This record gives sequence, structure tokens and C-alpha cells, in this order.
Amino acid sequence: MSSNDTEPDFQLRVPEGDDRERAVCRQCGFVAYENPKIVAGSVVRVGEKILLCRRAIEPRRGFWTIPAGYLELNESPEEAAVREAREEACADIRLGGLLSVYTIHRLSQVQLIYRSVLSGGFAAGDESLEVALFSWSEIPWNDIAFPSVVWALTHDREVVEAGGIMPFANPDGATADLKSFVERNT
Repeated sequence: MSSNDTEPDFQLRVPEGDDRERAVCRQCGFVAYENPKIVAGSVVRVGEKILLCRRAIEPRRGFWTIPAGYLELNESPEEAAVREAREEACADIRLGGLLSVYTIHRLSQVQLIYRSVLSGGFAAGDESLEVALFSWSEIPWNDIAFPSVVWALTHDREVVEAGGIMPFANPDGATADLKSFVERNT
């Protein structure tokens, strides 16, 4: 930084034309927006089985999840879902339709979860301790990493049971699922 440059000096205030407090630079007026993180992932099917990854990283190391993760800059959600399956499960997948969108308010996170099918083999990637295929009755429900994984697996099962037709997702049901998940895992 040259001697003519000054350090930014942010203050919390409501910028003109806005409706909430933001960090605004006192010198130049730059507004430092904080926006939600976007996650993309997929429920990967092989016939009647579902691919799950046992996490090798925090949070929830050792727990099972679907392949999913944060979008990178200049990446579409579809590209991110395919990349995450490759990184976590060394799996090439073919995406189907969007299964659901989940909003996790407390984390300022939006999750876009797709339906997909496996296009070959799989193995544990750097972020996974192991990967495996599970039938519905074999899913390790007590060791699922996040409530949104329960929601996605349940929604996917509803789609399968409805013959591929997307059912209406009941937000109250999702909230109830979250409460039971928290009760079981705290």
C-alpha cells in the first residue's frame, strides 16, 4: 500500500436507499455486502441404492452425507454438484432435475440439491473417510451429518414413490424433521 492509500474505515449504518445496516466505508462509501453462501449437491442413485460419503473433515467429521459443498466463483450450481461428487466420492454423475432448495437461516445458507445417477465407479476422495451405497433401510440415520441430508433423502424417496413426480414439500414437515434430528443428535 502506498503512502497515499488509506486503510478502509468501516462503520455499520443504513446506506441511502437500503433498509438494513451494512458495513460502509467512511472514506469512499463502499458497501461491504454479506450475502448467503450457496451450497450445491446431489442425491446420487444407483438403482435403488444411494451413494453416501462419510466426512473426513469438520464439521461433523465421521458422519454420513450426500456429496455437496459451496459454489466457487464463476461456477454454476450444476457444475458445483458434479464437482463435489467428483471431489468427495471420485464419482462421475449425470444430473437429473433439481430436487429441492433448502434455506438454512441460522447459517445464511441456501442449498440446491439435485437428483443424479452414478456414471461409473466411486471411491473415497480427500474429503471422505469412505463412500458406500445404501438401500433405504441400510442408511445410517443416527450418523447423518446434517438435517438437510435427511430432508434431501426423504424428498428423493417421495419422488421415487410418486413415480418420478415431484411432490409438494411441506415446510412444516421439514421443520418437524429438523426438531427430531436435533433432539436425536444433541
